[in-house]
Amino acid sequence: MARSIFQIELAKAVDPLVLAVDIGSTASRGSLHDAHGRPVGQRVKVPHAFSTAGDGTSTIDPDQVLAEVIEIIDGLAAKELKGRIGGVALDTFASSVIGVDRKGLALTPCYTYADTRSAQQVAELRRVVDEDAVHDRIGVRLHASYLPARLRWLSATDPLLFDRVDRWLSLGEYLHLHLLGRTAVGTSTASWSGLLDRRTGKWDAEMLTLCGISTSHLSSVRDPDRPLSATDNRLDQRWPALRGAKWFPAISDGLGASVGAGATDSRTIGASAATTGALRVMVSGPVDQVPSGLWCYRVDRNRSLLGGAVNDVGRAVTWATNTLALPDEPLVSRALLADPTEDTPLVLPFFTGERSTGWAAHATALMSGVRISTEPMQLYRGVLEGVGLTYRRIGDQLVTRAPGAVRILAQGRVTQDRPEILQILADVMGRPVAPVTIKRATLHGSALLALETLAPNLDRTPPDMGTVFEPHPRRTAYYTERMGRFNELYDKVIADSTPATS
Repeated sequence: MARSIFQIELAKAVDPLVLAVDIGSTASRGSLHDAHGRPVGQRVKVPHAFSTAGDGTSTIDPDQVLAEVIEIIDGLAAKELKGRIGGVALDTFASSVIGVDRKGLALTPCYTYADTRSAQQVAELRRVVDEDAVHDRIGVRLHASYLPARLRWLSATDPLLFDRVDRWLSLGEYLHLHLLGRTAVGTSTASWSGLLDRRTGKWDAEMLTLCGISTSHLSSVRDPDRPLSATDNRLDQRWPALRGAKWFPAISDGLGASVGAGATDSRTIGASAATTGALRVMVSGPVDQVPSGLWCYRVDRNRSLLGGAVNDVGRAVTWATNTLALPDEPLVSRALLADPTEDTPLVLPFFTGERSTGWAAHATALMSGVRISTEPMQLYRGVLEGVGLTYRRIGDQLVTRAPGAVRILAQGRVTQDRPEILQILADVMGRPVAPVTIKRATLHGSALLALETLAPNLDRTPPDMGTVFEPHPRRTAYYTERMGRFNELYDKVIADSTPATS
């Protein structure tokens, strides 16, 4: 096997270096990248987990994450790198929010995208606003993942705490505030909040009023090419290697994943498959009309990211792996690569609710066609096919606004742990799927965005790619019929149901 030229040793790295940090759902990670975008040396990883409960709770302690980031920087910002690190890039899971007091101390946990306790407030908002108008203006629909419903839930359930909050910060803003003494919200992070006008790049007055807050409760919005700096020299004393480095506004992990995989134009669909998943296309300027099941996030004054998110990819695979009595691994792989069959159960894999395309936060997983004769491997394949069909629901709307998007670049932990899902995805989508085989494409993308400012005239080294998975026309035809049945079941059970809390 040919040795990768992508990962390099420090001695061969071209300055300026970027120290990139990624705050994901299961860990915080960091690594160095050189001016060509190549990872340098080893990554540092600190595992963590969200605190969850049956009522929909999904939070994490922001000070725990701050300690993780400090540990990562300690491990990467070696003294001998003084003068070589030009920037620090940060991405976090989206969306997130923390209420802080006037000193910047956390009054609340960090609420994550997966917290569904605001389902009732989603229903309330849909009764008082024109959701289609909001979607057109903000770029997202009303959903428990975004701040309008979450802030209204916090105001309703703990009004005293809500009134004590001086500012509402995303996780990235919180980290910068405590590291630098100042903060700003990156444009993509602000757009992921559900409070930003996607055309103007400014906070939306109607949504703020609905949340019971004003612009004074929020940070200023910064495009990714406007870095921050520390308010004093404390950082220089702890990390001399970062003296003079530019700290870039935190971006959302989805943006980093797309850029890191190479999905940077309207001809390419970026597919992420990790704990969660998404399909995304980068387009120039704002999209005139966003398809009803998708979101459109402003990246900066020149670019937008159009796509849809899947709550459960890695989660669905992990559930099926841990729950079912599967055969030995070679048999599992062979069964997943075989032709699909009608006796495979039809699975709607909404284990933690649905985002795109139906935005049903209250949705749960459904399994149809499970019989006494159904074997564990058949149900396992049904779960993976269900994930693929969920991607196709997004893809069918995506290509209406990006008809030239003919190839799919896929990355993420699931694509490497369970590569057979890429063949299923190619067959379901009817498009070639090329796996991006580098580790931590999100980190790579965060570094690349910083390098647009730090080293704009240098070429970037393309990431390593695996063998392309080509679609089988007969299988694609089968899955097209399967998609119709998937949609029928969705419409009968999920689209017509009402959350118990509404």
